[in-house]
Amino acid sequence: MYAGLQELGVANGEDLKETLTNCTEPLKAIEQFQTENGVLLPSLQSALPFLDLHGTPRLEFHQSVFDELREKLLERVSAIALEGKVEERYKKLEDLLEKSFSLVKMPSIQPVVMCVMKHLPKVPEKKLKLVMADKDLYKACAVEVKRQIWQDNQALFGDEVSPLLKQYILEKENVLFSSDISVLHNFFSPSPKTRRQGEVVQKLTQMIGKNVKLYDMVLQFLRTLFLRTRNIHYCTLRAELLMSLHDLEISEICTVDPCHKFTWCLDACIREKFVDNKRARELQGFLDGVKKGQEQVLGDLSMILCDPFAINTLALSTIRHMQDLVGQDTLPRESPDMLLLLRMLSLGQGAWDMIDSQVFKEPKMEVELITRFLPMLMSFVVDDQTFNVDQKLPSEEKGPIPYPSTIPEAFTKFLQENRIACEIGLYYILHITKQRNKNAFLKLLPALVETFSDLAFGDIFLHLLTGNLTLLGEEFALEEFCTSLFDNFFLTACSKKENVHRHVLRLLLHLHHKVAPAKLESLQKALEPTKQSGEAVKELYNQLTEKLELRKPSPAEVTETPSMELPLPTVPTPASR
Repeated sequence: MYAGLQELGVANGEDLKETLTNCTEPLKAIEQFQTENGVLLPSLQSALPFLDLHGTPRLEFHQSVFDELREKLLERVSAIALEGKVEERYKKLEDLLEKSFSLVKMPSIQPVVMCVMKHLPKVPEKKLKLVMADKDLYKACAVEVKRQIWQDNQALFGDEVSPLLKQYILEKENVLFSSDISVLHNFFSPSPKTRRQGEVVQKLTQMIGKNVKLYDMVLQFLRTLFLRTRNIHYCTLRAELLMSLHDLEISEICTVDPCHKFTWCLDACIREKFVDNKRARELQGFLDGVKKGQEQVLGDLSMILCDPFAINTLALSTIRHMQDLVGQDTLPRESPDMLLLLRMLSLGQGAWDMIDSQVFKEPKMEVELITRFLPMLMSFVVDDQTFNVDQKLPSEEKGPIPYPSTIPEAFTKFLQENRIACEIGLYYILHITKQRNKNAFLKLLPALVETFSDLAFGDIFLHLLTGNLTLLGEEFALEEFCTSLFDNFFLTACSKKENVHRHVLRLLLHLHHKVAPAKLESLQKALEPTKQSGEAVKELYNQLTEKLELRKPSPAEVTETPSMELPLPTVPTPASR
């Protein structure tokens, strides 16, 4: 029985038991107990026998009255929290909590106690400790109360947040390995606002509320996990969380996060997948505005720029800007916008090193990236344009002009040794693939076998590449194309990197009907999973095998079909007369 009832002067089961034990006339004792503890309303006494005649149990009647009163009390508590002076209303709620807290474990009264605590901006610490010590009470209390518990218990808050962070990373990886391969709908297709409506971001936003301390804790968790795993999806979550709070106009947090305005501006660029001149100037103003003594903010800015969605926007803008420079006969070093894009790419790509070393200063830009690598990419663009013009000229007086197929040694070296060059180079290859430029693709593909930190075998690049390759579907029938793509690129890493194995199987599941049968058979053998292969690889391989089995002609079709031609009967020549 609930001891709290006795403290409030309300009789409980123990009192009834004692009364019945000590009485001489049980029926009279029960009647007296009912009178003393029933609803004290004179007009009700005559109505109760009427309910008895209808067979309505007293328990059912009292329960319905109780439920109605509880709903009225909950409404009243919510109203008190909004009316009168702040000090007065909170004093009323504190008094009510003091009186009712002893009944917090009583299921029927618990919602009222929880409602009172929910509306108190500061629940007494003693009561918070009692709630925290009881698993059932902790589970039942509102998120507003849990925030007050979490802000002084980082480990408990970490236990609540950890499953959500794992779920977030898993969701991102599931998108990258999705069975749907398309150039139109890929990892970067959803708008920033759509992404922020995801379950994890919404739950974290609700858990944080307006509590700056909890927000800082989540950011610290994200930094720690980013350092521990190098997983750049944590950088995405850092930006999404801030912008989710921005959407709700939580000024208590947005105004104290020094990255807010920069992230807001960058978010608009990500939405457009392009950094225009106006926003470029705004972003540059934020970077230039980092004052001496506040350099630590660069760590957070670099993490926001390391978000794959930010890198994607900056890299796409760099390629587009580079093409514009070709048309303007302008070198990259003469373009302030290009230099800013490279500066932000450099800051984003250096996020892990900066946070790990705690040395908060912008990475030094390598001059050769601007003076040699980008002009080299621009020369590729010019080569393609020249080749296309030559193809259109009348060919009476000239033989066919071969496509320039040799890669400058410096290009391969840049992709191996310079992270920013490698990122831009990979996005240039995605660009020419999307343009269905087979010649340029086959020319640059060998340079991808060895790249900086194996970026060419990263999930994001392979996810985008497989989508773009669907535009070159007809080329998969050619032996030369398949050998270059599969044998000389994909298969060089399949045995060492399971993610590459998965992406190749995804691609073949989508385009197997385009590949020549002999080549498909050899690829099927090469891609057969080993004992060490994970379940995902085995599952994809089984799906591919099933699809190929369905395509094989049945034995009846393979057997030689008898000739339908019938021999002509010999017609005797009519005798001459």
